[in-house]
Amino acid sequence: MTYQIAVVTEDGKRISSHFGMAPFYRVFTVSDGELVADSQLEKAHHERDAHNHHEHHGAGHGHADMFQPIQDCKVLICGGMGQPAYQKAVDAGLEVILAGGEARQAVEAYLNGELSSDMRRVHRH
Repeated sequence: MTYQIAVVTEDGKRISSHFGMAPFYRVFTVSDGELVADSQLEKAHHERDAHNHHEHHGAGHGHADMFQPIQDCKVLICGGMGQPAYQKAVDAGLEVILAGGEARQAVEAYLNGELSSDMRRVHRH
C-alpha cells in the first residue's frame, strides 16, 4: 500500500507551529510502511495570500485552498492550527496529527505508531 503524509513546514525541516503561516508542505511517500520519497510543495498561507477576515473564518475558500496541494494525502502533521482549519482538514478526510519537532522524525514516529496528537495545539479563533 502506498500513501502520502504531509508535514506543514516553514523551512523544509521542522514542523511549523502554525498551519496558516507556513508556506510549504513537505510530502513523504510511504510504500509498504517505508519512506520511499519526499518532496516540498508550496501552500497558500496568510503572509503571502492576503484575504479578508470574513474569508479566514470560514465563509470563503481560504482554508480550502490551503489543502488543495495535499488532496492526495492521507495524513497531515502540523504543530498547531486554528479550529476552522482543523475542522476543514478533518472534513477533507485527513488524519490530523498535532505535534512538534523535525518533519522526518515525526513521520518515522508516526509509521512506528509512536506519534500522538496533542489536541491542545488547536487554537480557538
